[in-house]
Amino acid sequence: MTDRQTERAGVPPRELPDWLMARGRHWATTADVAALLDIPSNEVPPIAARWRASHRAFSPTPGTFVPIPSEFRSWAAVPASHFVDKLMRHFGHPYYVGYLSAAEVHGAAHQRPQVFQVVTDARLRARSFGRVRIAFVTSASTAARPTVTVNTPAGTMVVATPEVTVLDLVGRPEYGGGLSNVATVIAELLQDDKLDQVELARVATGYPTSVAQRTGWMVETAAAEIGADVNLDGLSELAQKRSEPTPLLASGARRGSVDERWHVVVNTDVEPDL
Repeated sequence: MTDRQTERAGVPPRELPDWLMARGRHWATTADVAALLDIPSNEVPPIAARWRASHRAFSPTPGTFVPIPSEFRSWAAVPASHFVDKLMRHFGHPYYVGYLSAAEVHGAAHQRPQVFQVVTDARLRARSFGRVRIAFVTSASTAARPTVTVNTPAGTMVVATPEVTVLDLVGRPEYGGGLSNVATVIAELLQDDKLDQVELARVATGYPTSVAQRTGWMVETAAAEIGADVNLDGLSELAQKRSEPTPLLASGARRGSVDERWHVVVNTDVEPDL
């Protein structure tokens, strides 16, 4: 293939999205389009507007374009997993797919999440493209969290490990449909033997002790629900470092029975849907 700065597509503007996809290119900028069509950059916006109107391409952020295969044209977009890596590289911020979106990747989302959740160190506004919605969760620790890179139909994306997924969900259950749904995710990860308990304790050292306490209680409870054997001694050692009991539901009252192993005030009911 020739250099992209001098390459010419040799097709009418309307056909450029299909031309790009036929060559495995699922992302383009205004400069790319101008070079491929051999036109000035200021002539690209009206062409792109026609692509959007015909659902041939959409713009995740100004000056960028994602071609839409025929099977997704009714969406007016493509699934977020197809372009999130390109989008975050364009922004220049570390990221990982997290919370319920990560759980789905790991086969543990009881219900398909309605919003694609992305963790990053930047403050980014939520975005909607047709049927696709992306929510960004800001975390200064994004780059330090363990991740895995998974393949997508259009490339790859960075996803939280199962252990990070669990700790994040326990720490911010509002992003996981509440603690009962978080317990369901944990149980499904345990059933599929995808939650490494030694790694969970190691990764938990990078979270507040209160999260380790709640996580230990949640994993132990989920394991009991499905009859799974777990070894949470490493996590228990972390929990014992904080003598003050922490409420299971952080926003709830500090009333309830106290679990002495985890120093957790059980101030809400947790009922996994299994």
